[in-house]
Amino acid sequence: MPTRLAKANALRALSMDAVQQANSGHPGAPMGMADIAEVLWNDFLKHNPENPQWPDRDRFVLSNGHASVLLYALLHLSGYDLDLNEIRNFRQLHSKTPGHPEYGITPGIETTTGPLGQGLANAVGMAIAERTLAGQFNREGFEIVDHHTWVFAGDGCLMEGISHEACSLAGTLGLGKLTLIYDDNGISIDGEVSGWFTEDVPQRFAAYGWHVIAAVDGHDPEQIRRALATARAEMARPSIICCKTKIGRGSPNKEGKESCHGAALGVAEVAATRLNLGWDHAPFVIPDSLYQAWDARPAGRKREQEWQASFADYQARYPELAEEFLRRTKGDLPQDWPGHCAELLETAAAKAETVATRKASQQSLEKLGPLLPELIGGSADLAGSNLTIWSGSKDIRANNHSGNYIYYGVREFAMAAINSGIALHGGFIPYGATFLIFSEYARNALRMAALMKQRSIFVLTHDSIGLGEDGPTHQAVEQAATLRLIPNMSVWRPADAVETFIAWQSAIERRTGPTCLLLSRQNLPYIPRDSYQLAGIRRGAYVLIEAGEVPDVILIATGSELGIALTAARRLNEEGRQVRVVSMPCTDLFDRQDADYRERVLPLSCRKRIAIEAGTPDYWRKYVGLDGQVLGVPDFGESAPAEALFKRFGLTAEGIMELVRNYR
Repeated sequence: MPTRLAKANALRALSMDAVQQANSGHPGAPMGMADIAEVLWNDFLKHNPENPQWPDRDRFVLSNGHASVLLYALLHLSGYDLDLNEIRNFRQLHSKTPGHPEYGITPGIETTTGPLGQGLANAVGMAIAERTLAGQFNREGFEIVDHHTWVFAGDGCLMEGISHEACSLAGTLGLGKLTLIYDDNGISIDGEVSGWFTEDVPQRFAAYGWHVIAAVDGHDPEQIRRALATARAEMARPSIICCKTKIGRGSPNKEGKESCHGAALGVAEVAATRLNLGWDHAPFVIPDSLYQAWDARPAGRKREQEWQASFADYQARYPELAEEFLRRTKGDLPQDWPGHCAELLETAAAKAETVATRKASQQSLEKLGPLLPELIGGSADLAGSNLTIWSGSKDIRANNHSGNYIYYGVREFAMAAINSGIALHGGFIPYGATFLIFSEYARNALRMAALMKQRSIFVLTHDSIGLGEDGPTHQAVEQAATLRLIPNMSVWRPADAVETFIAWQSAIERRTGPTCLLLSRQNLPYIPRDSYQLAGIRRGAYVLIEAGEVPDVILIATGSELGIALTAARRLNEEGRQVRVVSMPCTDLFDRQDADYRERVLPLSCRKRIAIEAGTPDYWRKYVGLDGQVLGVPDFGESAPAEALFKRFGLTAEGIMELVRNYR
């Protein structure tokens, strides 16, 4: 039977060989964390390589994603569908082993990591999801949800501010099944971190309310094993295990040095490391005895079979709960979802209410929430402004494990990344809220949600200069445009309660990416529509006022500016002009429509177009062309009542009419 050291050295060998072959990558952290990874994966991790989607598997997150080759080596050796050729093709085009772990590319990867600290925040989301799902579905004698979340992180992850946001919240919520293994190797890209990272990490996490296991030798398997066992036994608090390691462990000339952090060791140093480790096998060669020692498939198969047997008993005892559990973990929507939504939309359309779209959003939650027990929401300390609490909301706290609402505090970045973790875990559709301007704090986590194609919803209120007196620090000007530029991010800016309801429905139904809902603070008038126009909302843009087959001018508007455009168009048409009005609440959805529909809405024969939105003008050039005009906010806004600001920037019916009359 191979020794623990031999098994760990297999990880080191594959890591340095893959990086050397690619002449690109990060061998240092994988070699330094190999001993920790060996103990965790062989003695503690509950998983089944033959079914990476088993709902009750442990989740493992490599937050220091630059160490990706360690994870690929673990997956390969454990028996996942990741053959040796993929390890050889590390960092190459179309391989399953990209430079940083990517969700959906490689079997067994739970989340995309690389931007430091975000994997840790994702892991907090996974731990929240596990405990909440357990609180909702477990019954006495049936622990069908009972798994742990393990996360590796390095100095860089803990330097990033998101680690403070996420870990502070994790401690407050008492996430006992979350364990962070901190790779304390004292090295980052710029060298020894003692010049810029000197805080007492154990005391920091103790202050968060974590269970702290300090001063573990990260190269002593027995110390590692005891620490992991102690952490797993602690159920009231999340645990951090502080492991002192040497980056590049085994490299005779680069161990403990920055030079092995982000570059291949070099041919000579790889040979010297082989000799130093006593590893006398050719590159990418792993002896059969080590493959057998690492193979997690028999144990994983047995564990899942035991769980399936328990779940069968659960199904017999609680058939409705079991059916609901399977539906939610698959991500399916409830039966007759379209029918329920059609009825609710009819009610919303008949109400004909003048209301802020943030309020309309809350009303949508009141309608949709009872249909969706998987909906789990929260706000970054702005619940009363974002209006994200509905009558069925129940707090998630350390002593309440079955709720559906998280008070995130002022933690926008962590909130967005935690929501991705919740979505990745499965069983929930998460939403989180803040002011649109503060989406800037969460920007990279929003981007990561789009990259991972996760169904996560962001409620972003106070969407423009319409919020008024708080001034330019709080007035979103460029944010709508820049969110629309994120690939795979769907962005809605609805104009009334009806468009808001459909925006929510679309976001919930969208399983291939996140959605941002940009909502007004101020009241907006109800807009009557016929059935064709109602259907057009779901296509992203549609004609609200027709003006002949070939209009003189087309007005394109969104959100709070649509009502103004409608008023202007009606007056202009009374003067004998031919002015069409197009509502475009979701540009990305409109862009995905067929060419015939896009031509019907925005005919090429009409080059006179004016886009109207209380934000930066440049985004709209793609719809109005070089001949068109954009009425927007070209600066940062000002502090004044909303009505005065709209007049200041010409965002009035009179301002639009003047533009049309002077259009040449």
